[in-house]
Amino acid sequence: MTSNDSNARTGAPGPGAPETVPTGPGDARITWYHAPHPALTLAVSHGAGGGIGARDLQALAATLPPNGVTVALVEQPWRVAGKKLAPAPKTLDAGWRDLWPALTTPGLPVIAGGRSAGARVACRTAHDLGAHAVLALAFPLHPPGRPDRSRAGELLGARVPTLVVQGGNDPFGHPEEFPDGAHELVPVPSADHSFAVPKRAPVTQDETLLTLTDAVVEWTARLR
Repeated sequence: MTSNDSNARTGAPGPGAPETVPTGPGDARITWYHAPHPALTLAVSHGAGGGIGARDLQALAATLPPNGVTVALVEQPWRVAGKKLAPAPKTLDAGWRDLWPALTTPGLPVIAGGRSAGARVACRTAHDLGAHAVLALAFPLHPPGRPDRSRAGELLGARVPTLVVQGGNDPFGHPEEFPDGAHELVPVPSADHSFAVPKRAPVTQDETLLTLTDAVVEWTARLR
């Protein structure tokens, strides 16, 4: 299902023209999906292995605007530059900090979000930037097969309301591996790190994305 198909089903407007934002590490790019009557902005970026075409990001861009949340899909500078590998965390954080003023321009409370590596950036910078909350999609709690290399400190250090949406079969951290904390966690049964489900799964791909979007819609409603 394409983003345009999703928009047609939900009544969401299509994206505006991408906005280029200069940052220290290079130009970033924001694609806005404006809510007709916005109460919040969700600024959400991609992971180290993909872009804003990821199924979860596109599902949120189609679903949230009719529910009062403007969505800003952020392409990080390394991705805009056509590079295949993400830079070091310090550089990722610097780019996110530099583009933050553009995300706050509409004057709405901003939820910092991301999937995978983008979720780590959001958690690390949320408090200092004054983020309203954090949405962590497929948070990479540890490298696959290396639970001893936990990144739980980043998640626990966000210090703002945080929602984690995690695939039940995510090799970067199963839901039951997450530590107790102030964050909320929504498990997505049978889903992997990309929220894909195998054909033999008891749920369909569409049902899986609905679990994700329903959880985010309900959570953002409580943040207002």
